[in-house]
Amino acid sequence: MALTQDQIRQFEKEGYLLISGGLEVSNLDPIVDEYRDFIDQRASSLYAAGKISELYEKEPFNRRLALICSENREIYSELDIMYFRGKASFEFLRNEHMMDMVESLIGPEITCSPIQHTRAKLPEGLTPEGSDRHVAPWHQDAGVTWAEADPYFILTVWLPLSSAVPENGCLQIIPRTHGTGLMQHHIEPGLGTVIVEHEMPDVEALTLPMEIGDVLLMHKEIPHRSTSNESETVRWSMDLRYQKTGTPTGRPFYPDFVTRSRDNPSSVLTDYEEWNRLWVEGLDKGQRMQAKPHRWEPAKS
Repeated sequence: MALTQDQIRQFEKEGYLLISGGLEVSNLDPIVDEYRDFIDQRASSLYAAGKISELYEKEPFNRRLALICSENREIYSELDIMYFRGKASFEFLRNEHMMDMVESLIGPEITCSPIQHTRAKLPEGLTPEGSDRHVAPWHQDAGVTWAEADPYFILTVWLPLSSAVPENGCLQIIPRTHGTGLMQHHIEPGLGTVIVEHEMPDVEALTLPMEIGDVLLMHKEIPHRSTSNESETVRWSMDLRYQKTGTPTGRPFYPDFVTRSRDNPSSVLTDYEEWNRLWVEGLDKGQRMQAKPHRWEPAKS
């Protein structure tokens, strides 16, 4: 679904565009199904090893993981897209309906950035070490790349795989704050990359509850955050980045790939095994390099 001129103007003015029902739920079902199958397999292995007391197999998708993790959290670190590397997830990254939206803002030569995540936000208190990498403090997506990407437009696509509401930590954003460049960030232990306090705009945040099928398009300079999950269910979501092919991603040690090209259609990566190989190679390279994905220094105490 290509964006209308009114939608494009709204994005340019506000720095974001929320499209209710932008995708059919059926576009996302294969992703949910492959995660459901994986969790089922891992629950069986944990149960067989005596690490959990039951399989919780009758629990709904957005509840089962929380109950398993209340006993054993091994699965939690295996779920992000670059580690999980599910075939349905890969296929979705170039979903034609989503690419139509992205093309409206980026143009027809589109690359998927390696900054991509599937997030399973657990209820508060269940995450390892008492912190959750999926609870994000105020930041700009421009602030989590290397400086090489600063001059280039990068579009964030955020979408829920289950209901995202204030109780389970939906997104909050500060609209109309793009166009002035990168704010100063620093690293806060236990929180990650955070906009320094004096840089934060003194305006009220906008809370964005979303349902599965909704799509949020966001400029990389819009400050946003995700609060803790105070519910008893898991908030599942994906956040992806797209940009014009040939521009730096700000994560040069991880793989990017073409998801649409009008000029050179054969350049689109459709080979799942190759994508999987690229991620295995990239993760190994990043580890060997001891690559620092964010540019900022720790906050001074």
